Amino acid sequence: MGEELLKAFKQTKHQLPGNGFREAGILKEAFKDVDGHLESDMYGDGQIIEDFQNKMGEYLGKDTAVFFPSGTMAQQIALRIWCDRKGTKKVAYHPLCHLEIHEQDGLKELHHIEPVLLADKHRVICLEDVTSMDEDIACLLLELPQREIGGQLPDYQTLENISVYCREKGIKLHLDGARLFEVLPYYEKTAAEVCSLFDSVYVSFYKGIGGIAGAILAGEKDFTEESKIWKRRHGGDLISLYPYIISSDYYFDKRVNKMGQYYEESKELAEYFNNCENVSTLPQTPVSNMFHVHFSVAKERLVPILADIYKETGIGITGNLRETGENSCYFELSIGDNYGNIPKEQIEKVFGLLDERIKALS
Repeated sequence: MGEELLKAFKQTKHQLPGNGFREAGILKEAFKDVDGHLESDMYGDGQIIEDFQNKMGEYLGKDTAVFFPSGTMAQQIALRIWCDRKGTKKVAYHPLCHLEIHEQDGLKELHHIEPVLLADKHRVICLEDVTSMDEDIACLLLELPQREIGGQLPDYQTLENISVYCREKGIKLHLDGARLFEVLPYYEKTAAEVCSLFDSVYVSFYKGIGGIAGAILAGEKDFTEESKIWKRRHGGDLISLYPYIISSDYYFDKRVNKMGQYYEESKELAEYFNNCENVSTLPQTPVSNMFHVHFSVAKERLVPILADIYKETGIGITGNLRETGENSCYFELSIGDNYGNIPKEQIEKVFGLLDERIKALS
C-alpha cells in the first residue's frame, strides 16, 4: 500500500512539498559554474572549507564554525564537549529529540551520556520544565522547531528566559537548529539574534536549504577547535568534503532568503487542509515552512483516494502516510520551491476533490 502511494506520487507532474526529488541534478546544478581547477579541501583544511566556515560563523553570529558531514556527528560531539568540561555525564532534551529516537542510542553507547527527558512529548519545553529539574546537567538542548510534534515552537520570550536561567546556573545551552533558517520569519529575528541565546549551534544544509548533505557546528573558538579533534576521532574528516560544501553554499545562497515566502505559503496550504472534512494540521497555523497533516481516516481507505487524485490532477500531496490508529494517519509536509510553481486553480481543484471524496466515505 505504501509503495503504491509513493509510486503514484513520483509520477505526478507537480508536488506540493519540497524543492524537488533528491536526484543527481541537485549536484549538477550546484556545480554548473564551478571552476574545474578549484582546489579541494583535504582532511578538514583548505580555502574552500575555511571560506564557508567563516561565512557561516558570521551569519550565525558566532566566533567560528566547523563543517561536518552530518548533524548526528556534530550534535553528539557538542554534547560530549560540554559534559567533559563540566564533569557531568548528563544532558537534558525533549522526549522526541532526534538523539533520543533516531540515532540508535549513539549518545549513550558512544559517549556514555545519560539524557534527562523534559516536558510532555506532545508539547515544547517551557521555562518551568527547566527550572524544576532535580538533575545536575551539563547542557540543555532545544530543537527549533520541534519536528516530531509538527514543528511547534516556544515563544521568543520563553527562549530568552531559558537562556538567562541556564547562564545563571552554569548550564550550557545548545541549539538543534536543523531547521533554524525556516523559523526566522516567525520569530522576526536574524539567525545571529537567535543564536546569541545559545552557547553552541548546529544547522543543516539538506532540509529547507536542499543541499546534498552536511552541517555546521558553531560557537566560541575553543569549543570549535575541540570539536575538530572529536570530528577526526569520529571519522568525519573525509579526505575531501567539497561536494557537500559547494552544494551547501550554493543552495544556502539560493534559498535562505526565501524562507519568508515558504512560511507564508505553508500557512496558506494549511488552511486548504483544515477546510477539508476529517483533516487537520498540527499546528493549526504553522510557525515555519513545515507542519503535520492528520486524517481521521484509515490509511487503507485514504491511499486509493490520494492515488486517484494524483492521477487525475498530476499533483502529489505526499508519498508517505503513517498510521496513528485504526482510523487515523498523518504525514509531514515541508514547503520549498515546488508549491509556488503550481497554479492556484489546480491546487484548489486538488483540495476540492480531497474534501469531496473523504466526505463520501461517511
